[in-house]
Amino acid sequence: MACAAKRMSAAVNGKTRVVCIIGDPVRHSLSPIMQNAAFAASRLDYVYVPFTVSPDNLGQAVAGLKALGACGFNVTIPHKTAIIPFLDRLDESALAAGAVNTVQLLGTSLVGYNTDGDGLVDSLLADLDFSPGTGQILVVGAGGAARGAIAAFCRSGAKKILVCNRSLENAIAVMQDMNIRYPETVINVVGQNQLCREHLRPTALLLNTTSLGMNGERIEGINLSHLPADAKVYDMVYSCSGSPLLQEASASGLQAVNGLGMLVAQGERAFEIWTGQKAPEGVMRHALVS
Repeated sequence: MACAAKRMSAAVNGKTRVVCIIGDPVRHSLSPIMQNAAFAASRLDYVYVPFTVSPDNLGQAVAGLKALGACGFNVTIPHKTAIIPFLDRLDESALAAGAVNTVQLLGTSLVGYNTDGDGLVDSLLADLDFSPGTGQILVVGAGGAARGAIAAFCRSGAKKILVCNRSLENAIAVMQDMNIRYPETVINVVGQNQLCREHLRPTALLLNTTSLGMNGERIEGINLSHLPADAKVYDMVYSCSGSPLLQEASASGLQAVNGLGMLVAQGERAFEIWTGQKAPEGVMRHALVS
């Protein structure tokens, strides 16, 4: 391990381009592993590092990264929506989602993108053979990750989406925003403590967009036994031991996966934004599972 650190240190020089991830927390992030593997495989002189940034310091951190000339960075919980006022402009993907997970320094401007949603759709098709137009989608959460997912689902032909959140007010805000942009998709909301059999019975996909499960927490109010037998469960949380939601889904005989596929797909899209070239195929996923 010490030798590996020494080699990485020696490779970094005055010409090395810096990319990072900001969030709170970021200690759990796997993005440095997969992005640095992709940079190495592509023989690009880039390095990717994690920075813990508290909500109170977000504006200063963004200004600092811009002043330092970082070519780009990822944004994770809890900054995906809060970062928007600190950026110069948004790509359509971020405008539609109302959230940002990838930022590029383009000239003197910071441009925000959202690669989460499209990465999720890619992963659902590859890992669960699920397309958004298949049936009702139940989205747990109403934060930046939920917004990105819902926008991508709507663009991909989703007919009906149910947003479930502890704060009904936040869920309603997401519904109203998405209804304006995507009137062809029916979007309804329900409080997490109000979720019942009638909401779950027609669900084809249950998606957790919250961080619940990252530290072994259970999502209260969701009884997976009320889902149909062919329903799919997708948990954005990526945990080697499996989140409680995935463990419950497996025990119920439901097909379920974690967020590894989405993590890889959104990372590959971010890599292309920063470097201008496609990520080497399979490298990021291999780096995470090897």
